[in-house]
This record gives sequence, C-alpha cells and structure tokens, in this order.
Amino acid sequence: MTRFPLTPTSPRGSLLVRSRRVQGVNDRDDYRHIEDVVRVGFPVRAGRSFLARHLGNAVTYKLVEARRGEQAGIVREAEILSSTGGPTVHVRAIRTLPDGTPATYFAPDDLVETRAVVQVAAGVALPPLQPADRIILHVPVRSYLRFLPGIYQGGVPTQRRDVAQADERSLRRWGAREQPAMPQVRHDTEQFRRFLFVFQHLMTTVTERIDSLDSLTDPTTADPRFLPWIASWVNFELDESLPLHQQRELVRHSIRLHRTRGTADGIAEMIRVLTSAPVRLIERRKPLPCVVGAMTLAGGRTPEERYISAEPPAHYLVREDRASTTFFVLMLEDRRAFEQRFGERGPAMLRRIAQIVTSEMPGHVTFTIQFDETVA
Repeated sequence: MTRFPLTPTSPRGSLLVRSRRVQGVNDRDDYRHIEDVVRVGFPVRAGRSFLARHLGNAVTYKLVEARRGEQAGIVREAEILSSTGGPTVHVRAIRTLPDGTPATYFAPDDLVETRAVVQVAAGVALPPLQPADRIILHVPVRSYLRFLPGIYQGGVPTQRRDVAQADERSLRRWGAREQPAMPQVRHDTEQFRRFLFVFQHLMTTVTERIDSLDSLTDPTTADPRFLPWIASWVNFELDESLPLHQQRELVRHSIRLHRTRGTADGIAEMIRVLTSAPVRLIERRKPLPCVVGAMTLAGGRTPEERYISAEPPAHYLVREDRASTTFFVLMLEDRRAFEQRFGERGPAMLRRIAQIVTSEMPGHVTFTIQFDETVA
C-alpha cells in the first residue's frame, strides 16, 4: 500500500486526489491485455484466444463497416460492457505521426505510431475490470454496402434538397421574385444498412467455417465428434469413454502407437499417454524364481491389493525350458514417488497400468510389475 506523508503545505484534500490517481493507475492496468490487442492489431480469432488466455471475461465480436485503407478482420477497438450497469469503456487505437498529428491511411507504416487509448464518459472515473464484464471486439469487414450507391455507404449526406423546376408561364406570372419551395427528402438508410448486415453476419460465419477447415483434422483443436473419424484413418480404435484430453493425445500419436504396438516403446508410450506414469520396460528378464527358504509368496489376489498391503516382490515358479524372451519387467518409479504422484488413486492407477499392458502385449509373453528399489 502506497503511503503519502501529510505535511502542512499538503492539505488533506490533495492527499485524496493523489490516492485517486493511484487507484486510476491500478484500474488502467486491468485493461492492459485489451490495450495490447487493439494496439498491435490482432486478428479477431487470435485476439479472442489471447484475451481468453489472460482474462476470464466473455469475449465476443461485432462486425462494423471497414473504413478507407483499413484492413478487414483486424480488431479496431474493444467495448467493455459493465455487468453492474456501470459506464461503458472503449479501448481505441490512435495512429499518429512523429510530430503528434493524426496519421491518415496514406502515411507509411514505418512513420506511424499506434497507441491504445482507454476512453470513458466525461466526468466518470474509470471502473475496474470485473470478471463478469463482457468484452466486444469491433472487427471491420468489407460488406455488401460497397456495391451500393454512396448514399447507402455513408459517403454522402442522407438528406438532400430537390429543387422544383418552374415553367415559363409561372416565371412570367410571378416574375420569379420568390424562390420556389424546396421540399426536403429524407432517406432512411440506417434501416437498410442493418438489413444488409444481417446477411453479412451470416456470410462471415460461413467464411469462418471455411477458413477453419484445417482445424477439423487437427486432433488438438478438432470437435470431439470428429476424433473417432480421424482415428479411423489409420485404423486406430479410439475409446470414447476416456477423458477428452486423453482422446486428443491418443489420436495425435495414433500413427506411432499403431506402428509400435506390442513393442516395448509402444507399451511405454501408451502407458504414458493414458496414465502419465513414468515407466521403463526391461526385456528378457525372468521373474524372481522360487528358492526354498528364501522366497516371498504373493498374498494379495490382485496387483492393487498387494500394493495396498505393501508386499515385497513375490517369487514365482519358472520353467527352466521356457526362453527368457517371453518375459519382461515393467519397472515403475520408486514406491514413495508413485504414492506422491497419484495419492489415493494409486491402486486404481496400478490396475489401469496392468490392463493396458495386458491388452497391448503379445499373447505369448508374461510380465511382472516392480517398483524401482535402486532409487535412494
């Protein structure tokens, strides 16, 4: 908290003014990310992603008519609507020349300096940005208005005067001493402009979907309904009961997982994707053989029961004529690290790992699960 000393030359009123200035600076910091979007000139999709990543507010966009020399699809300004009925805040971009004069679209880009300005109604303090406030990005587009006469584009006045022509008989009779009446004709163009923007919004939505066709085949951004379809391209069977982030990760690595299925690398990669557990496969290693007087029998019926009771590695009866190539060991991290990583989900995760290995390994192979006891 900033403290200001009270001195005889500084009355209490000035202290309140200085505190309000500090409050205003803090409130302006809330709009820093919005200012960056407007000042840099983000495309509408990148601007929405940027604000969604840094702010928790709802971000929408509004189509406006592009001005002369303005690039379509670039955020022109941002409008913040208060959720509590407060004043509306506008964040606009101002282009100036080195001498401070406004820059036109004829000015070269290397001579133009763009800065963002936060504006609010006169005499109203800048309110802080609230999480429930709605952010509307104004995006210029080149609509169908450019194909219409200038009166509908706003390039000419919407009010004009029609001069009534006087015939020769009227001129002789009245001497043309008085100006003929000039009726005013008013053209209601705003309603027609709004009508055309309805079609512009529809066409913009269609255009956005066409521009985003490449994202339909990207497993990291595709609609969840498309993930099984993408996985079917490489004959990869996707389990739709898995969480969405695991489905995306499986589809993203589906080609490599399909090629390495049944191998040590493929099994380790599948366990990493589905459980996030670090594992290491040791091939050609037989389980601990039974030795009279120096062996431990498995007491639990399932791996999770043995894990809960903290049983040591068990010994097994191994046939001498069975080759070592039919055995492998799935080495997990040490027990303490495993417990810290998964906590109460440890037994369920151990059962999940055993199910994954059983479904991915060749049918003639046997495996055992061990914790790494070499880690101190």
